[in-house]
Amino acid sequence: MIPFYRRSQGAVEPIIEARPGWIAAHLRHCLPALRGTLPQRKTLTRYRIGMGNRLSKITTRTGDDGSTGLGDGRRVGKDALRIAAIGDVDELNSHLGVLLAEPLPPEVHAALTAIQHDLFDLGGELCIPGHSMIGEAQIAQLDRWLAEYNATLPPLKEFILPGGARAAALAHVCRTVCRRAERTMVALGREETLNAAPGRYVNRLSDLLFVLSRVLNRAAGGTDVLWHNTRA
Repeated sequence: MIPFYRRSQGAVEPIIEARPGWIAAHLRHCLPALRGTLPQRKTLTRYRIGMGNRLSKITTRTGDDGSTGLGDGRRVGKDALRIAAIGDVDELNSHLGVLLAEPLPPEVHAALTAIQHDLFDLGGELCIPGHSMIGEAQIAQLDRWLAEYNATLPPLKEFILPGGARAAALAHVCRTVCRRAERTMVALGREETLNAAPGRYVNRLSDLLFVLSRVLNRAAGGTDVLWHNTRA
């Protein structure tokens, strides 16, 4: 874990701890507010530089006891539902990274890259209880992509199997991991208060990944792999 910093009597001191992967997303949203407590440009620059240096330190040993730190400073078990949700979102983002390593239509590549940034923000929101980083704008963008790509596809008359071209198959893996992330977030929402937008976002994202799997099969010169309900 890595501490955030604040200015105190001219010095910079740690206040809370957070994982390196979520710090940049948190700072992007929080630095404007911090200008009130860090009014001097040089101080703000030192803040950024200090965080950059801290990002290079990965091993902290604070999690050796099976606990981990949230962005609000609390420590919870690594098997806590909130940590499971964060892990599922992180896993989904990693699978998207594998998909992005495949040859893809440029517009699909751009969309998936934007989604990776959204998921990074979603991890930050889950890391800081009560914080909001996913909103209507991101959901609306998914809806636009859904409408755009679905309009290029023939209507489905049968169920399809997760397969076909490699990129399409990887999109199906992303879809199923996205559904798992959604299930974990639903379970977490029964125990703690969550914002509504993240749940809607992952629900919409799994639909988009299904549509993109069909798009990618066609981009590779193939078509849907249909399920046959009667087999000889």
